Amino acid sequence: MLQIKFFNKVGSMKAPVTDSEKLVWSVLEAERQTISQLHGKSLFETNNSFLEKHEDSLMHRAAFGEMLYILDPNRRSEAVKLIEGSTNNLVPRNGALGPIMEWKLKDCIAVHKLLGTVLDDQDAALRWKVRCSEFFPYSTYFEGSRSSASPNSALNQICRSAVNGSSNHSVGDHSAEPITSNGKLEAFKDLTI
Repeated sequence: MLQIKFFNKVGSMKAPVTDSEKLVWSVLEAERQTISQLHGKSLFETNNSFLEKHEDSLMHRAAFGEMLYILDPNRRSEAVKLIEGSTNNLVPRNGALGPIMEWKLKDCIAVHKLLGTVLDDQDAALRWKVRCSEFFPYSTYFEGSRSSASPNSALNQICRSAVNGSSNHSVGDHSAEPITSNGKLEAFKDLTI
């Protein structure tokens, strides 16, 4: 994929002027011809074949969408629609209790970043975040309903409720104020047992 991105970038550069630029350009053009045809297929045909083989895989659909956008930026909405059309299927349990879904958290995060940065579609990234927060309710990244990043999480409910009738309860010189810096160890430096 990096080679394809590279050659697409080179293709959008202005024409060479100096002899050395012309020499470099001729080498790049020769290499570009070999990469623009993979096993006798165009890059679009190869990308479509790739999708046909892996149409049920989230990460393969994301890779297809990214490549589609790289090859033709005017097809961004088609790439986004294809990624958002992915389904999270059940996988065999192998003795596990409860249903197991196919998508992994790290893959969903990667797709979220792809939608928001490479494809530069903030609305799609937000829709993806909401969708994944349902699949990963404990995820702080997606601010799932059961994560500590959610305003309605158990941790935040405890922090908001009064301790012994007072929200400013203190033991010794240590205040028991809610800790809002999720995941920051500095908040625990003065903790005594």
